[in-house]
Amino acid sequence: MKPTKVWKGHSYPLGATWTGSGVNFSLFSENATGVELCLFDQLGEPETARIKLTERSDQVWHCFLPEIRPGQLYGYRVDGPYEPLKGHRFNRNKLLIDPYAKAIAGQVQWSDEMFSYTIGHADGDLSFDARDNAVLMPKAVVVNPVFAWGGDVRPDRAFHETVIYETHVKGFSKLWEVLPEHLRGTYAGIGSPHAIEYFKKLGVTAIELMPVHQHVTSKHLLDKGLSDYWGYNSLGFFAPEPTYSSENGNRGAEVDEFRAMVRSLHAAGLEVILDVVYNHTAEGNHLGPTLGFRGIDNASYYRLTADNPRYYMDYTGTGNTLNVPNPRVLQLVMDSLRYWVLDMHVDGFRFDLATALARELHEVSRLSSFFDVIHQDPVLSQVKLIAEPWDVGEGGYQVGNFPVLWAEWNGRYRDTVRRYWKGESGHMRDFAYRLCGSSDLYQSSGKTPTASINFITSHDGFALRDLVSFNEKHNEANGENNQDGDNNNNSYNWGYEGLDAPEEIRALRRRVKRNFLTTLLLSQGVPMLRGGDEAGATQRGNNNAYCQDNEISWINWKLPPPEQQLLEFTSRLIQFRLQHPIFHQPNFFKGRDLRGTGVKDITWFYPDGSEMDDEGWSADFAKVLGFMLSGRSMDLRSYFGEPITDGTFLLYFNAHDGEVEVTLPGRPNVGWRRILDTTDEAGFIESPRLRQGGSKHQLTAISLVLFQQETGTDEEARNPWEKIGGRGLPPRKGPTTSPFAASGVPAPAGPSATTPISMPNPARVPGSSGEAHRAPDLAPAIPPKPTP
Repeated sequence: MKPTKVWKGHSYPLGATWTGSGVNFSLFSENATGVELCLFDQLGEPETARIKLTERSDQVWHCFLPEIRPGQLYGYRVDGPYEPLKGHRFNRNKLLIDPYAKAIAGQVQWSDEMFSYTIGHADGDLSFDARDNAVLMPKAVVVNPVFAWGGDVRPDRAFHETVIYETHVKGFSKLWEVLPEHLRGTYAGIGSPHAIEYFKKLGVTAIELMPVHQHVTSKHLLDKGLSDYWGYNSLGFFAPEPTYSSENGNRGAEVDEFRAMVRSLHAAGLEVILDVVYNHTAEGNHLGPTLGFRGIDNASYYRLTADNPRYYMDYTGTGNTLNVPNPRVLQLVMDSLRYWVLDMHVDGFRFDLATALARELHEVSRLSSFFDVIHQDPVLSQVKLIAEPWDVGEGGYQVGNFPVLWAEWNGRYRDTVRRYWKGESGHMRDFAYRLCGSSDLYQSSGKTPTASINFITSHDGFALRDLVSFNEKHNEANGENNQDGDNNNNSYNWGYEGLDAPEEIRALRRRVKRNFLTTLLLSQGVPMLRGGDEAGATQRGNNNAYCQDNEISWINWKLPPPEQQLLEFTSRLIQFRLQHPIFHQPNFFKGRDLRGTGVKDITWFYPDGSEMDDEGWSADFAKVLGFMLSGRSMDLRSYFGEPITDGTFLLYFNAHDGEVEVTLPGRPNVGWRRILDTTDEAGFIESPRLRQGGSKHQLTAISLVLFQQETGTDEEARNPWEKIGGRGLPPRKGPTTSPFAASGVPAPAGPSATTPISMPNPARVPGSSGEAHRAPDLAPAIPPKPTP
């Protein structure tokens, strides 16, 4: 429609805001000389109205249109100098997306008109393209902010009791036949009763969604028949990706569908964490298209090289870096984050390449304005904040250096655990630190184990099944001659490259997967599970499937018996972790007696059952590690001040390629039950027999075992009557129905379908409220590495 009334409007809030009596439009541009608001009735058609914005307040152009309603399509044309050598790339012939658009309809239709310069011109990006692109561009949509939340409340689960499940909106349910076809691969699919039942039975507590901001598939991928499947090429920081809507983005329908998904997940006690990309945009480098930010105010929105502002600083490997130090750009990021919390009700964020946001000029600063603003914000400081603590620039690897309030993807954890289970020597001390929450990285800065997001795999790299099946990446399907993706994977195929290995190798791989999952879920810190790993998902050796919107990336829910058994094992393992506070403590171990029981909270053992000393930590060739966690020595109290206790557990890890004999510590009256052994295909042991302290156990090669103490005291478990042997280091050498059946995951066929698998179900410790309690950080539980 063509409005007949144009009022002055207001400069705040930015974006298109429906007030109930009209729409306020406002757009920031410091360097523009003119702005036109364009209104559209349909996609693929020219604008029906152009409204020149004459009001400008504090570098914000604005107007109010009382006749406009939600659902209206719009965009901007911005005039100003086209002087790339000075950092300006204004071109009024190009329709631009509002950076504050709450919804975006349509997709970029690639053609030469999408660029502000003339493709093929001898002057390159210094040339000027005068062709109009409005018909080809997607359009911003005015949305209605009202939604029937129905008393929705954030679960607000304590971080140390959180188990994160990373997944992709489309990839999670696209092949899930239990859902109606129109719901597969959508927000509604993630929020469906079937999906929620699956998440609850699996035991995870937070769903971390890969990017849902509206994104653009680059032309070079489309030309190869591929797409930007992962979604790390954002154009709209407020707009949900419309292709994930069951209504395929019908003028903003995706906004309410996303909200409904969050409401359903919250009702089930599940949190929603978004993977967000504020470090760069979809416009690429100086040769990229003009879609929004570049044409609105290039010099404000992007970091340009100081000596030649024609070019962009690139700390992200995508061609540009968002200029977060600029106050208006910082405001954009903060407003977007608050919008997703306050209007869309999400519970936290994982920041892609977060180091890029912390850069002041070229240096990485822990005290950058970005962190200052986050920390003082009464909304954002109260949600879960997770950093990917690196970028591609100099000094970009910042694991352990983010400030308090922030958790980090702990790349050290991933790399160390992979190397240990490969059988590499020299990683035992580092492995012990990772098991205990990485106090060497976080304790000195006043942080707790929850600063460490522990993971073995993520979307970025091999799936777990591929990690144990491929020595080399196999990214040929990406069309880059297998040159893309990381070559440093710390993977191991166990003697055969590929999935179709002989059965003895496949059995060993299944054991190693159980090793990885058990290590992850019994480590202190916050575990993150890559969606599909619990069900044996594979990407066929592709470790960079960012462009594979197909069966390579989508989870296949038709599970053969071994994968069904892995799913059952993972579920029981997660439930076991959550039932035992000793495995998810909010504070670091102290390595000493905390309650006068005569027993340390954690005690490290040699294979012979005697306590380790410094000599053991410095033995680089050792690959057997044992430790006891005393549930009666935890310095934990409930919200009401009541002591929290748990059982006492003994773990032995063996990364040797041969069997190792270990001695169970303690006096003969101490009883241990072997409750988990990764050598067993089911993982958990049914009706384990009681073993005496001092008895021997043959620890299978490349396995781990978990014992629970049933008789005797912790002091008796730690202190045998007499020293047992020497300290030599190891030589080298059901009929139950599947709980997932109702969720649409098929039960296993054949003999495995009748194998009983009953989860050990120790009662929750009385007095445990699940609240986090901070104990003073004292000496680390692992002896420091001796200085030369």
